[in-house]
Amino acid sequence: MKIQDYIEHTILKPDATYDEIFTVLAEAAKHNFRGVCINPYHVALASGYLKNTDVKVVTVVGFPLGANETSVKVFETQQAIKAGADEIDMVINITALKSEKCDLALNDIKEVVKASGDKPVKVIFETDLLTKEEIEKACQMCITAGAKFVKTSTGFVKNGVGAKVEDVALMHSIVKDHGIEVKASGGIRSYEDAKKLIDAGATRIGTSSGVKILQESEAK
Repeated sequence: MKIQDYIEHTILKPDATYDEIFTVLAEAAKHNFRGVCINPYHVALASGYLKNTDVKVVTVVGFPLGANETSVKVFETQQAIKAGADEIDMVINITALKSEKCDLALNDIKEVVKASGDKPVKVIFETDLLTKEEIEKACQMCITAGAKFVKTSTGFVKNGVGAKVEDVALMHSIVKDHGIEVKASGGIRSYEDAKKLIDAGATRIGTSSGVKILQESEAK
């Protein structure tokens, strides 16, 4: 297993400087990580920097709360793709999901998938805030809407755990027969963390500790 094939090297913190952004891009290019996950404002910069590499440019929509109007998420998606995004990570409408307004939450995903065209959409659940039943419902929505990935977390929930093995395993068990993959993100800081999540079914690992995880894997 080449761990770099799973890693989306991530910098989403609001106080990130340009020096930090360039460091992440350089690390992703050097180590040939699967992708970088950055805020929308930096997509054009990242796209230009990584144009001669195989590293995917991934950005976020409706981030981190998922509480934007659907039309705003659609516009964000369109603008991100114009700027050079290869993949879109959207946050589900958590309020709609938890309030059992399933049609609203489903339409939100459908419209972003439609706006993304041939660019894969990952749907962030924020699993720390959901019951197992709500995770199952969210997975079914993603199957219906045509999303390409289900994703655990934003990493922005105060006192949240982030990606948990049992949640990844549950999500994988529901979506695996529908051509949908699982991205684990949130609190993944070691190779052992990443490997457990991959063994549970994750095919992508979103982490700001990509270099550390790679170094640990090479030391095994």
